[in-house]
Amino acid sequence: MNREIYHYLQNRPELLHFVRMNPVWYRYLAREPNRVTEIEAVSKQFYGKTIPQKLDRLNHRMQMVGMLLQFAESMKD
Repeated sequence: MNREIYHYLQNRPELLHFVRMNPVWYRYLAREPNRVTEIEAVSKQFYGKTIPQKLDRLNHRMQMVGMLLQFAESMKD
């Protein structure tokens, strides 16, 4: 792997962890160092940091709160 790419990964612990969890990326980055931008996008998806994933989690939390409120309401009666 290119020394510059390795230092870049060391400065970004999440990316380094992602590469360690998915070793095929060592090969990709060794052959094509310009795929660093691609690994950032894929790691965001892996960690659930994309906007659709965040919205889905928010929606799920709102549903849980709604169910808890309904449960609390039914327990009052």
